[in-house]
Amino acid sequence: MSEFLQQLLNGLSLGAIYALIALGYTMVYGVLRFINFAHSDVFMVGAFIGYYLGKLVPENIVWGGLVVLLAAMLGCALLGMIIERLAYRPLRGAATLNVLITAIGVSLLLEYSGQVFFGATPRTFPAVFPSGNYSFGSLVISSNQILVIVVAALLMVALQLIVYRTKIGTAMRAVSLNPKAAQLVGVNNDVVISFTFGLGSALAGAGGILYALNYPSIDPLMGVMPGLKAFVAAVLGGIGNIPGAALGGLLLGTVETFVNGSQWSTYKDAIAFAILIIILLFRPAGLLGKFTVEKV
Repeated sequence: MSEFLQQLLNGLSLGAIYALIALGYTMVYGVLRFINFAHSDVFMVGAFIGYYLGKLVPENIVWGGLVVLLAAMLGCALLGMIIERLAYRPLRGAATLNVLITAIGVSLLLEYSGQVFFGATPRTFPAVFPSGNYSFGSLVISSNQILVIVVAALLMVALQLIVYRTKIGTAMRAVSLNPKAAQLVGVNNDVVISFTFGLGSALAGAGGILYALNYPSIDPLMGVMPGLKAFVAAVLGGIGNIPGAALGGLLLGTVETFVNGSQWSTYKDAIAFAILIIILLFRPAGLLGKFTVEKV
């Protein structure tokens, strides 16, 4: 039983990170109906912002860790808005394939620019938050796992409040439902879309810091696999559905952790894509997604 609880805790910690990244995918898809494949590399940039800033603040102090976390979120929010303004806005209304190719191009640009500026050698992430282990019988809980789950939960709640309790959130839902109608009633679509990119990228930046705390080796290609798995999590929960993205991330992280602790551990990365295939075959809309009839 203790082993089960230990694996469950590890899975929820990993799943919370996937959920934060998946929320960025699902927000952009909900508003613009395309997948921002550069999102996983914004996650990587957030980790490197934390790495360099972590050297300037005292280690193992809560306020220093909070400064690093907030700075990474702000830096990634700014990067997300710049990407939207320079790469995606000129293609708004263009063919979906054009936008998809551009997203892949931006992703590769960030990855290999990262290798130029940060170097390809893996770096050890500094201990910006106090760390320690707490034992409850045979169950061991690390402070970093608690931090990941608590921060991720707070950010998800904050996102729900922004989307459903603020004017900008109302505007985001209006643009998602009908961009032309939203514009007719006075919504500035450009501002809303830019804000959506910034908000999603800020969550990716937070995910980058939390991931680096638990898996402290970072490099410019670190976002590739977590980004792919977070995309699977978004599809699993229902792409475009915010609670679905959170649920998909938690489920995927938990399943992956249990597989990693079994005799099939070599297949832990393949399990995400197996889940994606199964979901697309039997429930393409995802667990919380809704089937819609497309008018022609």
